[in-house]
Amino acid sequence: MIKNIFTLAVATLMAMTVGAQTATKAKSILDKTAAIISNKSGASASFKISGSKTGTMSGRIFIKGNKFKATTPEASMWFNGTTQWTYMNNTEEVNISSPTEGQQMQMNPYKFITLYKTGYALSSKTLKGAYEVHLKAIDAKRPIKEMFITINSKTYLPSVVRMLQNGSWTTVNISNFKKENLSDATFTFDPKQYPDAEIIDLR
Repeated sequence: MIKNIFTLAVATLMAMTVGAQTATKAKSILDKTAAIISNKSGASASFKISGSKTGTMSGRIFIKGNKFKATTPEASMWFNGTTQWTYMNNTEEVNISSPTEGQQMQMNPYKFITLYKTGYALSSKTLKGAYEVHLKAIDAKRPIKEMFITINSKTYLPSVVRMLQNGSWTTVNISNFKKENLSDATFTFDPKQYPDAEIIDLR
């Protein structure tokens, strides 16, 4: 009986140690990725989003801190850190909103560089030429319940982000990452460039 208890205690301790090690490694990987992506001057990348609820769309994203601008054949989006403008090409409408964390993540696959620091349990595994980092929400109220991020083991740039939100998985493929020199004005809608646009404030 004592032997069984001792064996169980050792096994539990080993499992906790391994879990702590993989969490530490996962955080270290994401820290390196965040340092590269969080270029103070800005950066850009190509993306392709696919999911049962979102459909499929491709485009280019520009980021700087927590700001982003995304362009697709159907629409353009600007987010200045507080307010988001979405311009629909076919209707010439501009919807103004204050997006939630989950809504930001839907259009900014790099949002994970701030999400992982709080509210998520981290783990990782090594793939061929890459790491796969798993984030699982500790707080049930977090809109993104789970996330898998595939990161190149040499460049530390992410190539795929899979996220679970509202019971549905969305996959974002990212490529052609490039550092840019972007002004803050890049992330704010300029009505002068869209004189015929109908502005709809949803805030």
